[in-house]
Amino acid sequence: MKPVVIVGSGLAGVTVAREFRKLDSGTPLVIVTRDAGSVYSKPMLSNALAGGRSAGALATADAAALAAQIKGEVVAGREIASIDTAARSLRFADGGALDYGQLVLALGADPIRFAIDGDGADAVLTVNDLADYASFRAAIEAAGHITILGGGLIGCEFANDLLASSRRVAVVDPAAWPLSRLLPEAIGQAFRERVAAAGVDFRFGVTAARIDRSSRYGNGSTVSDHSLTVALSNGEIIATDAVLSAIGLAPRTSLAKAAGLTVKRGIVVDRQLRTSEAGIFALGDCAEVCGNVLPYVMPLMNAARALAKTLAGQPTDVVYPAMPVVVKTPAAPLTVCPPAIGAAGQWQTAQADGDSLEATFIGEGGQMLGFALLNVAPARRQALTKELPPLLA
Repeated sequence: MKPVVIVGSGLAGVTVAREFRKLDSGTPLVIVTRDAGSVYSKPMLSNALAGGRSAGALATADAAALAAQIKGEVVAGREIASIDTAARSLRFADGGALDYGQLVLALGADPIRFAIDGDGADAVLTVNDLADYASFRAAIEAAGHITILGGGLIGCEFANDLLASSRRVAVVDPAAWPLSRLLPEAIGQAFRERVAAAGVDFRFGVTAARIDRSSRYGNGSTVSDHSLTVALSNGEIIATDAVLSAIGLAPRTSLAKAAGLTVKRGIVVDRQLRTSEAGIFALGDCAEVCGNVLPYVMPLMNAARALAKTLAGQPTDVVYPAMPVVVKTPAAPLTVCPPAIGAAGQWQTAQADGDSLEATFIGEGGQMLGFALLNVAPARRQALTKELPPLLA
């Protein structure tokens, strides 16, 4: 019997494997991963510093333990070079092949790369997996000041975490307020004020033009106490010890595209997570489900449970209820449940109790389609979530 093969050992791949094994104890199951196969929660990478948690402490199981959990095999440290859809076989970059009966692509996403001038451009850090986090921890061990490129969700979470670890932080973003793709301006600006009051130096409406090593300026320079300088598009200079890029993620689609699968923003799948090629499925950060690319935990978990049933012979449509995102910024507690992309309507903002703010997105028909809550009690979040329509019923 050919195995169910899952490519990717992140939360998506591991959850599918675990859920599938609950339903099917006999079919061979293989996880293939290019990393070490350690099990960890990726969302924890952006708030582990303040707690002093190392990469090793974040891992809950190694590849051998994972293999035992799923009663299958974990092939770690090997890259997939291509998919032979006709033969239902994977070709490894280092040689050899692996046949599959059903294939699940849980490939994740890569940090968006950008070209920037300066002799310090190669020092820009990214954190997208456990190995990245270990490298990041080592790189900033002696850093007193960190500059973050990107004021979205991940950038703001890292900024809060770095503050809590007693470092100074600057955040650079071309938008006018943080989390601008998710938040209305009123909530975004209030969030900015509170996080800035905690110590983050926000620089909005600008981009990083170049990054240089401070030695370029010579001894006696006002930046000589820091290892890097970030020149902004408005001419300002930030003296810093490390630069973290958090400008966004791009779904990993090259493997699927090369195999002839339909790809748009992500790997295109239907409600049963089926790609355009029979026997191949996709979920998580790499997948585009009915037009939605949702790099969050709740959509991933819903998709994994539905896909496990389909793989086990019970075709199941994925259902997406309203799924609020709790942003990990204790300096300014924030929850957002944005409306669907392209939804017609407008934001309405009101003062809640005390220093709390509440914004609701009201559609043209008068129905609430999304919300954003700043420093609002969880009970209110739960109440509003119940009023929202499902994203995919």
